[in-house]
Amino acid sequence: MGQTTSTALITSRRDSNLSSQRSKSKFTVPIIPMQVEEQTEYVLVEAPDYISDLPDECLACIFQSLSSGDRKSCSLVCRRWLRIEGQSRHRLSLNAQSDLLPFVTSLFSRFDAVTKLALKCDRRSVSIGDEALVAISIRCRNLTRLKLRACREITDAGMAAFAKNCKALKKFSCGSCAFGAKGMNAMLDNCASLEDLSVKRLRGITDGATAEPIGPGLAAASLKTICLKELYNGQCFGPLIIGSKNLKTLKLFRCSGDWDKLLQVIADRVTGMVEIHLERLQVSDTGLVAISNCLNLEILHLVKTPECTDIGLVSIAERCRLLRKLHIDGWKAHRIGDDGLMAVAKYCLNLQELVLIGVNPTQISLELLASNCQNLERLALCGSDTVGDVEISCIAAKCVALKKLCIKSCPVSDHGLEALANGCPNLVKVKVKKCRAVTYECADLLRMKRGSLAVNLDSGEPEHQDASASDGGVQENVDEFHPVPNQMPLPSIAPSSTGRSTSFKSRFGLWSGKSFAACTFRGWSSGNSSSRG
Repeated sequence: MGQTTSTALITSRRDSNLSSQRSKSKFTVPIIPMQVEEQTEYVLVEAPDYISDLPDECLACIFQSLSSGDRKSCSLVCRRWLRIEGQSRHRLSLNAQSDLLPFVTSLFSRFDAVTKLALKCDRRSVSIGDEALVAISIRCRNLTRLKLRACREITDAGMAAFAKNCKALKKFSCGSCAFGAKGMNAMLDNCASLEDLSVKRLRGITDGATAEPIGPGLAAASLKTICLKELYNGQCFGPLIIGSKNLKTLKLFRCSGDWDKLLQVIADRVTGMVEIHLERLQVSDTGLVAISNCLNLEILHLVKTPECTDIGLVSIAERCRLLRKLHIDGWKAHRIGDDGLMAVAKYCLNLQELVLIGVNPTQISLELLASNCQNLERLALCGSDTVGDVEISCIAAKCVALKKLCIKSCPVSDHGLEALANGCPNLVKVKVKKCRAVTYECADLLRMKRGSLAVNLDSGEPEHQDASASDGGVQENVDEFHPVPNQMPLPSIAPSSTGRSTSFKSRFGLWSGKSFAACTFRGWSSGNSSSRG
């Protein structure tokens, strides 16, 4: 009897404990087993849920350090995480097809702190129109960055309404859009804090003498960077460029028309520019002489401008003595050579980076560059018929500060490369491509003699050489959010990653990319454009 009563009491207590544990929502873990009448039972005790005690701000900081995929996974854990993840997201990229409109309200109710937005549409699809853009602008009045890609249904009216709602915009980029000068002027008149403007293939700009001028607007006082690409009538942006007194960077890529006269006016009015890119542009020595008025110029890219000669480069060198980075793609026109490079060596003593493609320097100019430019750290010689063993030996003996050397399609042999074994004491990376007289045995020997030197030799099949700086870039992967239970399904979203993987890859693209010349521009520009030393 006594044993039966004791067993009943223990069983009753055990059932009571188990019942109370099931009624609680906190996490439980098994602990030391207890034996009662040869039966093993587990008593469950409470374990504290530390994550639930974290403040929302701490959880948001954790989310911001995660990758895009991990953030989306976290948003599916519970309603609290869904709310915090949405409220802490500042960058968002959306598939901007026409069916986005019904989801705008729900999307930006969840992502209500977005300041950087990208709207991208497939060129074969119908994009969002004015109604969706205006709805987004009402929900995102604190936007500081906007990127539009192939949003062809957006008109001047939609851009004007957007600009009135998002006056804090600092960076605007558009490509393959169909609005015109009125929409662009509305943006410039309302966004007084705009600092960075990039326009590519803007279809709505009228060609010819009837084209409406663009700018300057209120944004002219704050603009620091203007980039124009593939515009039929890019010169209609002349009033904007001329009126941007604080402009630091001007990039013109493949824009039709004669630019000499406009560059003369620009250089006369905007003298504080430090970076200028001219690619596949109709510009001659007249334009280069005008640019020489920018005495603070530090970075100059001349890519496939066959009308530019030594005369223009000499003018630049004589007056722009702060030049740090010089990229020249001579396009095998043989218009720029020793005379221009010797002027650079004589006057631009702060030169740190020199890229020569399709230019034929000789030992005379290279020796002077190596002797005078004691800060030269990065040198690329591509497609130069005159750069051989003697020239490389000269570089090895004279370029004391050189850290990175690239040679492509030059008549260099093992003898020239061997000179690097005892020269250029600060050299860390060498890349040799399509120099068929250089053998792998020589590269191995160079690695053996200088253990810390990274040597990359590629004598593969000929490939298309393109020095275009504007076509490069890391393509973005488009991810999709999975719909959250009990919520309206969401359209495709591709949030931008906050990590450094993209910039890291682009910075070292010079050494790993498929297109050697393009990666030379992309890698060095992204890695060093923001620094002076």
